[in-house]
Amino acid sequence: MTTQPLMSQEHDAMLAGLVRAIDKHSRGTGDFETSIDGLTFFRRGEPAHPVMCMIEPSIVLVARGAKQVWIGGTPYRYDTSHFLITSLDLPADSEVVEASSEAPCVGMTMKLDLRIVAELIAQGVLPPRRDRGVSSSVGIGTATSSILRPVSRLLELLDEPEAIPVLAPLLQREIHYRMLLSDQAAKLRQIASVDSQGHRIARAIDWLKLNYAAPIRVDELAGRVQMSTPTFNQHFRQLTSMSPLQYLKWLRLNEARRLMLNEHLDVSTASYKVGYESPSQFSREYSRFFGAPPKKDIASLREANATGPQRPL
Repeated sequence: MTTQPLMSQEHDAMLAGLVRAIDKHSRGTGDFETSIDGLTFFRRGEPAHPVMCMIEPSIVLVARGAKQVWIGGTPYRYDTSHFLITSLDLPADSEVVEASSEAPCVGMTMKLDLRIVAELIAQGVLPPRRDRGVSSSVGIGTATSSILRPVSRLLELLDEPEAIPVLAPLLQREIHYRMLLSDQAAKLRQIASVDSQGHRIARAIDWLKLNYAAPIRVDELAGRVQMSTPTFNQHFRQLTSMSPLQYLKWLRLNEARRLMLNEHLDVSTASYKVGYESPSQFSREYSRFFGAPPKKDIASLREANATGPQRPL
């Protein structure tokens, strides 16, 4: 009769501990690297409009407040009871939906290592996979106490830096294991299983990220991962909510944006560098994608950089 309240008390206590740890090891508003590889904190003091970003394979836990990402037109909201998980690099729009100066939205992001996932699957200690179909590579799961416990212990290591090299990899491995026992396990299994269609799509995405500036044909890309073009297109869209060419365009335009913003390249040079043959075509597609011509957009970003963070996850 008292199980549920006790579980709720434990859950709330662990969330409070996460807030204290994040507050102790970060200051102000923004995103903060930690001394643990792959672990970052975030803090936002007010709700914010969606910001374009690339979500890496990761889990995101909110210790206070709530956030939301939009991927392919679908919203994914996560809060103190739910985590966000992604198993592929995905273009997204991310926003803070619950935050205030008195109670900022705070949380953590931990990168997922799909090699660890594959190792755990290969050990044969996990329950049999039920669903062998292909679905979206992003999902919202329940932030259970069994997940929060190793996360809490991981954050405690920030107060014991000499133990981080020894214990952090063990705790991160346990978190991967807990994810594979969670209600979102299929998101990881469909990508990490070497014989899966999802794993082939992941290989194609890795290739695109390295070769986005080269001339690319979808049929050749499908052939690289031993898939027929129709099957490749179908599974690519199921996993990423976009076509391969849309994904490629996203990569090119965002890299061009980075080059103009951070390396001060002019529009023509940036367009050629990311694979466009025509600066005018680049400018048209850039304007449609970002809502403003390149020069105007970059000027706005530089102004915004002086007043707030641009990394939303």
